[in-house]
Amino acid sequence: MLSHFLRALRLRCPHCGGGPIFTRWSRLLPVCPVCGLGLERGERGYWLGAYFFNLVAVETVFSVWMAGFLLVTWPDPPWGVFQITTIILMVLVPIVFFPFSKTLFLAFDLLVRPPDAQEFDAPHEPARHQRRDSSRPSA
Repeated sequence: MLSHFLRALRLRCPHCGGGPIFTRWSRLLPVCPVCGLGLERGERGYWLGAYFFNLVAVETVFSVWMAGFLLVTWPDPPWGVFQITTIILMVLVPIVFFPFSKTLFLAFDLLVRPPDAQEFDAPHEPARHQRRDSSRPSA
C-alpha cells in the first residue's frame, strides 16, 4: 500500500492517483475529479489528523536541523544564526508541507478505513494518465 503514500506525495488522490485535487495551495477539492472519492470523509474535525501530520513534520525538521547545526558548529555554535534560521524554518515548513499533510493523512485514513460505495461520487473527467479505450464509441 505504498502506492497510496506515493500518490499523496505527488498531491494526487491517494486512492486512484488522479488529480489535481487542489485548486490552490491550501484548498482541496471536495471530491476527486477522477474516481469521485469524497476527499473530506464526512466527519467533523476530520482534518485534525492532517494538522497532526504537519506538526510531526515541523518537529522532525526542527530536531534534524538542531542536531545537524550543533554537530557541524560545536563547540562554538553561532546562536544568532541558529535562532534566525530556526524561526524562518518554523514559519516556512508548515506552510510548504500543508497540502502534503492533507494528502498523506488521507492516504493513511484510506489504509486504516477503506472507502465504501457511498463515499464515491460520479467522476467528472477522465484521468490524464489513463488512455481512452478506442473500441468504445465516444459520447
